[in-house]
Amino acid sequence: MSDEQPANHEGWLAALAGELRRHGVDRDLAGHVVAEAATHLRDSGEAPLRVFGPPASYAAAVADSVGAAQPQVYRAAPGPVRLEARGISKRYRRHRVLTGLDLTVRAGEIAAVVGANGSGKSTFLRICAGLASPDRGQVRVHGTIGYCPQSGGTNDFLVPEEHFVLVGAGRGLARDTARSAGRRHAAGLDWDPTGPTQARHLSGGTRQKLNLVLAGLGDPDVLLLDEPYQGFDRGTYLDFWHQLWDWRAAGKAIVVVTHLLNQLDRVDTVLDLSPSRQPVG
Repeated sequence: MSDEQPANHEGWLAALAGELRRHGVDRDLAGHVVAEAATHLRDSGEAPLRVFGPPASYAAAVADSVGAAQPQVYRAAPGPVRLEARGISKRYRRHRVLTGLDLTVRAGEIAAVVGANGSGKSTFLRICAGLASPDRGQVRVHGTIGYCPQSGGTNDFLVPEEHFVLVGAGRGLARDTARSAGRRHAAGLDWDPTGPTQARHLSGGTRQKLNLVLAGLGDPDVLLLDEPYQGFDRGTYLDFWHQLWDWRAAGKAIVVVTHLLNQLDRVDTVLDLSPSRQPVG
């Protein structure tokens, strides 16, 4: 828990809003980015500078990411269906979160899940990962899963390479193989995971790099990624998208929860969980 007070959070968020305006980010998107950041700070209890960095830098990263065109990347024809979600509904007490959602993702495809705060994006991804049960509907996964949560997911007292060994063991990897694979994936995010720093002392952005690396260990067929770029700087955010395109080219099926998406050619399908877009049932 950070010792930075919520009042300081509000000052940082106000500065972020101003910087987004200065960079010409669309007003609705800017409001959504600020709201997402506020939710993350409230839920994590962390200091905004530790998670996102200075407001000007984070705003520049957002402006760059939504304005950057996707480079030409190799895209093979989609393969067999890897994930099928049919009629997914979920309610918490009297609050209906998801209503009759369908999603099909094939090998070699990226699906983006978008929507406002509280629209059920993370709940839907947890259901797809088998970490939560729907009230109605069914999810079928054809292959193995790698899952990256929005927060948490790491052991405070383990260093990154110990995470590689632990998760790798669960996926049938020998210790040296797991370490080597973890270092290779980390290098793609411009991160050196070696050293004695425990997860609890890593920045929010670095912990998300760790979570993303862990999701890719063992070469899973399906990758479920819940806003894994929280706290990434501009360069790492672009590295993240290049990693997704590489995974797609390798035949992975990818579902990514995002709020920074404005160019639909980055992905193959979009599931919008805004209330007006969900089926009524």
